[in-house]
Amino acid sequence: MTVKVYGLNNCDTCRKAKKWLDAEGIAFEFHDLRKSPIDGSTLEGWLAAIGTDGLINRRGTTWRGLSDGQKGATGDALVSMLLDQIAILKRPIFVAESGVSVGFDDAQRKNMVAQK
Repeated sequence: MTVKVYGLNNCDTCRKAKKWLDAEGIAFEFHDLRKSPIDGSTLEGWLAAIGTDGLINRRGTTWRGLSDGQKGATGDALVSMLLDQIAILKRPIFVAESGVSVGFDDAQRKNMVAQK
């Protein structure tokens, strides 16, 4: 099983996840969202699988800097905004045969080990 991990190279949680995956012997491909942007259809798929609440980091400085109109965006406007402001996405995003998941906590680690 090879897991695709989407995140940012300078994200502490992404670095922890990569280090942990290496230590566990779980094969993965890391995609820096700034260096290798995703397309709208990929993002739409993630939104359908996870939902906006699961995918958008509303605690970050990027989110707090948005206007109220941007924060209320939906549909194509939301996808466009997220593609332009990629740091708004929660990270890391894991894509495996079992589906898409976000974040790196104990439950996520147990799930990854079970799929190994």
